[in-house]
Amino acid sequence: MKKKVLISTGGSGGHVIPATIFYDHLKNNFDVFIFSDKRGCKFLNVEKYPVKVLNTPQLKLNILTLPFNLMKIFILIIKSLIFIKKNNIDILISTGGYMSLPLCIASKLANIDIYLFEPNMVLGRLNNIFLKFSKKIFCYSSDIKNFPLRFLKKIELIEPMLRKEFYSVKKNKSISVKAKINLLIIGGSQGAKLFDFTLKETTLELSKKYQLKVFHQTNFSNYENLKFFYNKHNIISELFDFDENVIEYIKDTNLAITRAGASTLSELTFLNIPFLAIPLPTARDDHQYQNALFYKNKNCCWLLKEDLLNQESLIKILQNIIENYDDYLKKKTNMKNFSYQNTWNKINQKLISTINEY
Repeated sequence: MKKKVLISTGGSGGHVIPATIFYDHLKNNFDVFIFSDKRGCKFLNVEKYPVKVLNTPQLKLNILTLPFNLMKIFILIIKSLIFIKKNNIDILISTGGYMSLPLCIASKLANIDIYLFEPNMVLGRLNNIFLKFSKKIFCYSSDIKNFPLRFLKKIELIEPMLRKEFYSVKKNKSISVKAKINLLIIGGSQGAKLFDFTLKETTLELSKKYQLKVFHQTNFSNYENLKFFYNKHNIISELFDFDENVIEYIKDTNLAITRAGASTLSELTFLNIPFLAIPLPTARDDHQYQNALFYKNKNCCWLLKEDLLNQESLIKILQNIIENYDDYLKKKTNMKNFSYQNTWNKINQKLISTINEY
């Protein structure tokens, strides 16, 4: 009889995308369920992934709403416990976020195996709470900020997890961007106002000197404004939102400007697309900066903090990237060396063997 696995996810695409990757890796060997909240369902293909909705409230220190939210979480714990018992769940895999709180507590109460996932270079707060109750925590590095030393043995190192279709994409072989820049601008699942408004002026300056095509991820509310801008200035562009298949745009890219979500940086690195990371400064525990720093220390990217960002500095950095052939090529070589062992089968075998170990 197959073991039954429950995957808990929700909130942003950074939590949900890894959950779908876990599902695709495990579905042939286990009976797999996914729980998410309504926010997370925006990033899920509900026809492909059998998702159940669990809307966990965020525990903000508001004296008026806190008692109500605590009561709601208590009810969700009971519902989660009933589901786990009724469906004979053997394993919980949590991809983090406060949505997973009731399921993690219920799993502990039900005494089932808990596995955590931490793709960031800073340990998430929920993972920190449940680390001592977990069997293993899947990570990309053993050098994670705020990670308790006494639990280091629980780290199970895996290659960065990618959606299966990324492994069939032909990797970027450009050795220079000077002749033609195919620029990807990607702000993450929450979008990025900075990327929609500030960077469009940057693309205008670049278009005056270089042959430029822009692939720009944006929110629906900014789509018409950006399209009008690019058309007005005769900049060839394609706009898309987070729900669309980024592979259709990323495969034609030879340079990217991006936030520093773990999934996005893994995808760009795997496809050997040099990128300038501008981490979201409001990301919890500054984890996006640490994510970008991880790749910068491997000389796979350039890094610019948002508080140092202005039009002049950004243009200067991008022109230096475009004109400096050797540095661009070095970044690509380092990306290739970093990712060469990353295969779907290798990760698949690692996940399955780890889960079946107990």
